[in-house]
Amino acid sequence: MSEAAARVVRGIGERKPTIAVFGDLLLDVWSYGEASRLAREAPAPVVEVRTRREAPGGAANAAVNLAALGARTVCFGIVGTDRAGQTLLRCLKDAGVGTQGIVESDAVPTPVKHRVVCGEQVLLRLDDAPTPAPADAVDRLIERADGIEADAVLIGDYGSSTMAIAAERLRPAAPLVVVDAHDATRWRGIRPDIVTPNASEAAAALGIDPLDGDADDRAAVFTQRSTDLLERTGASSLIVTLDHDGALLLGPQRPGPQGHRTHAHRVAEKNASGAGDTFVAVLTAARASGASLPDAMDAAQVAADIVVHRPGTAVCSLDDLVARVDGVHGTTLSAGELQQRVQQHRARGDRVVFTNGCFDVLHRGHTTYLRQAKDLGDVLIVAVNDDETVRRLKGPDRPVNSSRDRADVLAALECVDYVTVFTDPTPIGLIGALRPDVYVKGGDYTAEMLEEAAAVEAYGGEIVLTDYVPDHSTSGIVERIRTGVA
Repeated sequence: MSEAAARVVRGIGERKPTIAVFGDLLLDVWSYGEASRLAREAPAPVVEVRTRREAPGGAANAAVNLAALGARTVCFGIVGTDRAGQTLLRCLKDAGVGTQGIVESDAVPTPVKHRVVCGEQVLLRLDDAPTPAPADAVDRLIERADGIEADAVLIGDYGSSTMAIAAERLRPAAPLVVVDAHDATRWRGIRPDIVTPNASEAAAALGIDPLDGDADDRAAVFTQRSTDLLERTGASSLIVTLDHDGALLLGPQRPGPQGHRTHAHRVAEKNASGAGDTFVAVLTAARASGASLPDAMDAAQVAADIVVHRPGTAVCSLDDLVARVDGVHGTTLSAGELQQRVQQHRARGDRVVFTNGCFDVLHRGHTTYLRQAKDLGDVLIVAVNDDETVRRLKGPDRPVNSSRDRADVLAALECVDYVTVFTDPTPIGLIGALRPDVYVKGGDYTAEMLEEAAAVEAYGGEIVLTDYVPDHSTSGIVERIRTGVA
């Protein structure tokens, strides 16, 4: 994380802004189980549910994220008097979110999104059909939200008829108004400070088909049409989220004609949800705490990168962000210090990934496999062979770079969280002490070649071999340098 983003995170903790969240409140239900047979009556898998988790979804998830950041948060929306509504209210209160702005109505069911997960795969999602809220409930909602005092108002519009009415009647008086809506154009009348459509929503606002192509192609189109987007949404600034390709800032505060960009840490698709809610929550809290829009956006991207590694409807707390800022990222640790750090990460439920090697002359093969390793979890630890071990493994003329230099270069990589130098011939002792969830080696190895495989398997850890990048080896690079042959 940049120093600017670090200041943003600390600013949120110091300011503790008051933020009102107004929007569609949902209950997310996650059922986890196994499917080993098909039903007799239809060719459908029978899922034996082992665990079930319920969590606030939609705008309610954004509210929970804000409360986890230390913001004084109050929620405005409509829920039913049914079990789902009562569960949602309880979850919000347990998270420290004020619920005095929520209207309960026995004339409308609480919307539920129910996902069924087998292993790492979402097998099915069931969404309740939308039910329009009665006029009296909408009237009460608008009345409660009218005149609310807050540092910021965050509107989470998931396309309901209630939000369509609110867009015509709500007039937020806060100094900062952020709109996260499926159709941001219908909030044009309130002249929001920031709107945060995703790429498909931005394309719809422009009246064009969803864009194919890579992130740069899409970013170029939105940058060229930025004036149209700002006019159609009525926003002062606009951030287009590009999923795993980061986000793009458009508007007066962008630091250059191409706009400010963030770049996400790509991860394999997992059973995670709500990264967009986390992004907009951190963005709003940071901006309400005095951060510039580009710096707030950078901090929001870090938070989104954290939650996409977590299963279910995930939340990023201020402690999570502080740990990313102050977590000795880019620092070499002793084995004992590293063990303490790992214990802290385990307490937060983080997935720990470990790899080791000489890393004498860093090349594309290394960086490719390190990025792939980070995608397998939340925390990546790299253990580096000390100089004497490298000499025994590679010969008397190696290493080219000292262990300190090699560790410092690795620690500077964004995908690497912790680096340690070890002196044993193998990392078996270190693996036994840290017990990482995942042990990773490059694709030029096989499981049979790894002495440490048995140590990982002994405690139930996972061994992963990444893709091999051909024609990239330290020995080959050193030989080309010495011979002058390209």
